[in-house]
Amino acid sequence: MPRILVVDDHPLVRRGIVQVLRQDLGASTVGEAASAPEAVSAVWDHEWDAVVLDISLPGRNGLDLLKEIKSARPRLPVLVLSTYPESQFAVRALRAGAAGYLNKESAPEVLIQAIRRILAGGKHISPAVAEQLANDLTADPSKPPHELLSDREYDVMLRLASGQTVGDIAETLHLSVKTVSTYRTRILEKTGFRNNSEIAQYAIRNGLIE
Repeated sequence: MPRILVVDDHPLVRRGIVQVLRQDLGASTVGEAASAPEAVSAVWDHEWDAVVLDISLPGRNGLDLLKEIKSARPRLPVLVLSTYPESQFAVRALRAGAAGYLNKESAPEVLIQAIRRILAGGKHISPAVAEQLANDLTADPSKPPHELLSDREYDVMLRLASGQTVGDIAETLHLSVKTVSTYRTRILEKTGFRNNSEIAQYAIRNGLIE
């Protein structure tokens, strides 16, 4: 029976996932981690067959954590389970080493199907994400502005585009206002945008936010 680690900072969400894995997948061991440090310790200290990872963790970018997990355990499949739509983070997650990407609004049976697939050595990729990956192969070599950003900068850019203030973002990500302001400055420098309004217009025009 598979041993699976669930990483999510929301207790109710985490327990719900654990229950589904035990009842519908028959997982023999389901571990829980509520933060990035707990996840890293669990990955180092125990053997797992798969990890279910939320990329929205306080104080740490989930994609950075994903890269660290894959660095420590290259063969360990990681399924990213997020509130973000596929269009925003799926391709980045796959590039960082994820074996699949799933939105939290997905039905439990889809989660089970995805985990069975990655346990068998495959990848869970929706048709929409597959199309994104195919488009990347034939895309113009000059990258669009948002592809120049780091994962954390990209996260902050989407939040700014959605209307969040620097203070709002700092509180949500458990960062200082100064740190978020620095990210915003880097975003403007790398993309050439002049203000938050231009960031929002760009994000909407390119389907990065709805």
